[in-house]
Amino acid sequence: MTQPLTRILLAVSGTTGLTIGLAILFRPHAFLASSGISLGSDASLLSEIRAPGGLLLLGSLVTLSGAIRHNLMQAGLVFSALIYSTYGLSRLVSIVLDGIPSPSLQLAALIELVIGALSLFALLQHGKISGEEK
Repeated sequence: MTQPLTRILLAVSGTTGLTIGLAILFRPHAFLASSGISLGSDASLLSEIRAPGGLLLLGSLVTLSGAIRHNLMQAGLVFSALIYSTYGLSRLVSIVLDGIPSPSLQLAALIELVIGALSLFALLQHGKISGEEK
């Protein structure tokens, strides 16, 4: 993957994660309602929902930094690959254990797996995992 394409991937990945992280952290009711999920007002449940939003927000800032600064590109790709692959694979585990979720969450799983795979591919292309220097 060329450097301009890698920057575009990191920008899309980071912006997507940033948007979702902010929504989960600051507007969890509205965000999850779009997938047919009702949270209610249980403070413990809301705490458990908001916490991953903060982590996603931070990881997305690192990912976006990789789109802007070349010396942070590897870190951005690592974060993007880890975040999106983990979310997508975890959704697949949930499908096996819990059944098929709403169509919007099925689409989220697909997008997460694609972005995760593209990020991993870009990381491998840059020779960072195999130990090669570019």
